Amino acid sequence: MHWLFAAAAAGTALLSLPVGASRLNPPVLPLAVRNPYLSTWLGSARDTPWDKWPMFWTGGSFNVSFCTYVGATFDASTTNLTYLIPAPVSSAKSSEPLEVVISFLSPITPTSTLRQSIPASYVTVHVSGGFNIDIYIDVNGQWVSGNRASDIVWEFGQQQLGGGKGLKTWKIRRQTEQLLSEWRDQAEWGTLHFSAPSDVRHESGTSGLLRPRFARTGTLQNSIDDDFRGIMEQEPVFAFAKSFHLNASSSSSTPSSTSVMFTIAHIQDPVVQFASARGLTFMRPLWASWFSSVESLLAFHYMDYHNAFMLASNYSTQLAKDAYESGAEDYVDIVALTARQAMGATSFSGTPDNPILFLKEISSNGNFQTIDVIFPAFPFFLYTNPRWLAYLLEPILEHTLSGQYPNKYALHDLGAHFPNATGHPDGRDEYMPVEECGNILIMGLAIVNSLSYDTGVAAGSHWSSIGTDSFDANLTTSAFSLNNLEERDGVVGLDDSWGGSTKGVKQAQKWVKKSYKLWKQWTAYLVEFSLEPDHQLSTDDFAGPLQLQTNLALKGILGIKAMSGIAKTVGNTEDYKHYKNISEAYVDKWEEFGISRDGTHAKLAYHWYGSWTTLYNLFADSLLCFNLEGTSLATPETQGTVGHQEQIPLDPPKNEKSNRTGFVPNYIYKMQSDWYHAVRQRYGLPLDSRHLYTKSDWEFFAAAVASKSTRSEILDSVALWLNETSTDRPFTDCYDTEGEGGFPGITFMARPVIGAHFAFLTLGKACGGMAMEGLAFLDKEEKLKGVDPRDQVVLTLGAGAGEL
Repeated sequence: MHWLFAAAAAGTALLSLPVGASRLNPPVLPLAVRNPYLSTWLGSARDTPWDKWPMFWTGGSFNVSFCTYVGATFDASTTNLTYLIPAPVSSAKSSEPLEVVISFLSPITPTSTLRQSIPASYVTVHVSGGFNIDIYIDVNGQWVSGNRASDIVWEFGQQQLGGGKGLKTWKIRRQTEQLLSEWRDQAEWGTLHFSAPSDVRHESGTSGLLRPRFARTGTLQNSIDDDFRGIMEQEPVFAFAKSFHLNASSSSSTPSSTSVMFTIAHIQDPVVQFASARGLTFMRPLWASWFSSVESLLAFHYMDYHNAFMLASNYSTQLAKDAYESGAEDYVDIVALTARQAMGATSFSGTPDNPILFLKEISSNGNFQTIDVIFPAFPFFLYTNPRWLAYLLEPILEHTLSGQYPNKYALHDLGAHFPNATGHPDGRDEYMPVEECGNILIMGLAIVNSLSYDTGVAAGSHWSSIGTDSFDANLTTSAFSLNNLEERDGVVGLDDSWGGSTKGVKQAQKWVKKSYKLWKQWTAYLVEFSLEPDHQLSTDDFAGPLQLQTNLALKGILGIKAMSGIAKTVGNTEDYKHYKNISEAYVDKWEEFGISRDGTHAKLAYHWYGSWTTLYNLFADSLLCFNLEGTSLATPETQGTVGHQEQIPLDPPKNEKSNRTGFVPNYIYKMQSDWYHAVRQRYGLPLDSRHLYTKSDWEFFAAAVASKSTRSEILDSVALWLNETSTDRPFTDCYDTEGEGGFPGITFMARPVIGAHFAFLTLGKACGGMAMEGLAFLDKEEKLKGVDPRDQVVLTLGAGAGEL
């Protein structure tokens, strides 16, 4: 995409858009980010934009001439870039500059899955000032292929929108599409639709001719170059231009304000292929269930801007409020940067009867529907719209229930590379059996718990209780179907409510019963293998396999505990008691095996003395309300069957140890919180004692269940890293905690795992709002107050040291 501004006459400029000032200064900002293939980012964002092409998440440019860059602001859905253009020397009115704000909106709409499923973004140019200006924008063929040698074809179309409005659209695609294939992670099939209002000028042609001519004349010729050719062969570009006449007929020096909106859509049909219960299937986009044609989709999307903006603004405002209350001002920016990236790895498919959300493991290896990538991302989905988390698990459940995966443990992924979910019928996917079984059981109970609330205040997501409480009892449809879309306050296509009261009970039972044998199968594996895990990988596979991993064992034990809750949901008392008893016996043994002899920290592995680990899986203990067991918060009045009471622990165990409360003892939380304070580095909390690199997803899991002071320290370190890191790609989750905060030889970027940054927010809403109260003991005393964590580093980093 390429921009040019041409000024023509004078005035002042001041335009404010509803995106608050941003405190942090990250190296890359999201622009048009909707799915794995519509994923455009502003690189070198700390510098003047457009000196380089904007990036696909792997690399790409805009180019703005004769502007002064003022800065960027962003929220969860929007990035605004502000420029000042000096008045022409010949101006008779004023020497004040004109302001231009380029606003990129990729709306996150938790109350409208229909809108979220549309693979399109808005680009709006707002101008304010007292002199005329011409604005030019173009795209080239690199949007539809990662191979610059590809031949492309294009066409130009117009349609009426009603009310005297019309839409112009450039349509660009590869001449020979390669269905369901990629080149350097870009899709080699699908059509880019670049649209503008009918009153703009348009033209296609060679970039080296078109752009200089616009710079001289300030206009386009409304003509079409029909010489189809390669992407970089006399580089064809597809342009629009808009002339703004501000105060042109008035002697007033008062500035005028106006705008023009463009849309960018990347349309694919099919979106993926999936080894479903009926066999290998080309999966259509979910939006195709509601729109009969691409033209009707584009028209709806363009005309729906104000509704989409309103819904996205509601989300961004609430998110900012919650983030400030649970973290700090810097946390507001961190979760705002996270939201579009988390959604940008997904693609909606299926039908309203059975919606599905597919996910690509971006940048690390491209796996399809990786469970241990969904797991760190799941706090974002629980906070934003839990039904989307259920849609992410749906293809895993369907595929496994159909008998296409031979192993007894949960699969690692649905396919070696997105967009092909062809499965692993030989059972030779990446070997993470305890990891994936624990992950999916924890997420399963999290979904069940999110359905359980009596009032909107107690809901796990602010938007869950909005809408009617109708229940789709049809056994052939999803427990979370989209067959009851609603109109509210004049806005159509809105989701009905998620769970709550009796509806929540019915939805949970319908969902669990369909796949109950799988949940038991995965739990049986954990019963046999989780307490003392064999030599295997955890989700941190880049660190290599290891036997007897303390953190991995805890995840498996929590998975068994989660199964007791899943069993109780469907009234299976025998299974509930069985798995509850096993998990309690296991956690006692885990405590004996996994904690250092001096009781100051968890070891990386049971047998690795002198090592330590970030015990990030402890987060699930609190999220699933297990930490409330044996406390005054777990009263008979707050317990009950799913759906009839707020999220609560199941049955408080009778602890034999009088000083122990919670499933995982409280002292483990306190011990780890103090340890994190001691080993924190300049840019954050290292993953474990083997390296100085960190994973930001696990930092936020760990910080969420630490004391307020430790949480604040970690948050400050991550914010500092965002401002200073040398990384030059979309928000990485893996970086060095010292030096330049760069990539540690592992180049992760744009991955959805940073949805874990929402851990503070999700925990704040869990258990009817009681989860955080159950952690209040962490703030009663601070054992390491006044100790600089860097004073501890020589002792704590490097696993070769003696036992600490």
